[in-house]
Amino acid sequence: MAASSGSATHESRSETRVVVLGTGTPAADPERWGPAVAVVVNGRAYLVDCGPGVVRRAAAAEKKGFPELTAKELKIVFITHLHSDHTLGYPDLIFSPWVMGREVPLEAYGPRGLRSMTDHVEKAWKEDVWVRRNGLEQEGPLGYRVNVHEIRAGVVYRDENVTVTAFPVKHGIWKEAYGYKFETKDRKIVISGDTAPTDEVVKACDGCDVLLHELYNPHGDELNDEHWRKYFATFHTSPKELGEIARRARPKLLVLYHQVLERLPEEDLTEQVGSEYSGAWVSAKDLGVY
Repeated sequence: MAASSGSATHESRSETRVVVLGTGTPAADPERWGPAVAVVVNGRAYLVDCGPGVVRRAAAAEKKGFPELTAKELKIVFITHLHSDHTLGYPDLIFSPWVMGREVPLEAYGPRGLRSMTDHVEKAWKEDVWVRRNGLEQEGPLGYRVNVHEIRAGVVYRDENVTVTAFPVKHGIWKEAYGYKFETKDRKIVISGDTAPTDEVVKACDGCDVLLHELYNPHGDELNDEHWRKYFATFHTSPKELGEIARRARPKLLVLYHQVLERLPEEDLTEQVGSEYSGAWVSAKDLGVY
């Protein structure tokens, strides 16, 4: 049975929790900030993507009871791909937590091109860094730095809390785009990133506790244009396609995120999902917890 599509929260009693910081798209929707997800376990937060407003969304989650998401504790991020809506918060994630007390470099994992992006960000803010380090602020020497890890598919990170596995997804003409699987001692979480339908999501989930998957509404007026129909078919996933993926992947909970609403009410999209999938699911809103 489907969870309520209007519910912002589907609280988990597990040690591992998923906080959807932002569900937005490039559209300037003030209710949906840029795409970003936090997997929180054992006092630590692991971010996936850093859309616009990521640090402030994390601060909002902190106020909801997640001290792991205080700015200075934002120390690691896994980036699915380098589209601007997923990375416009990257400079924010690099510099704001440093100003707010982070004393160690940010660890950033993502596809090839992330190192070049990081180098350009650091150069763009070099005057800011000089003033903050040499002026009266006297900021520390490490907190603004980034250790970049350009990844390939497979296990990309492991510590005492989590094992993170990257898997390739199909996002149009991007040469590299990834989803991520987080395995902790009590849960398995899979995050699709942006993708057209792919068996890789099914294989990664395989009965996982939570599957977060992107989605677009094919009822939008744009879809009357052949160009945009081709675009969405090669870059994203429709409700019908997602229903098939979820039936094969068998998640305990399917979470819709990064929903492309096409200027239509959310209910139009969720009604389509409900007609395609009878398992447990919820359409995420910003700061939803699962």
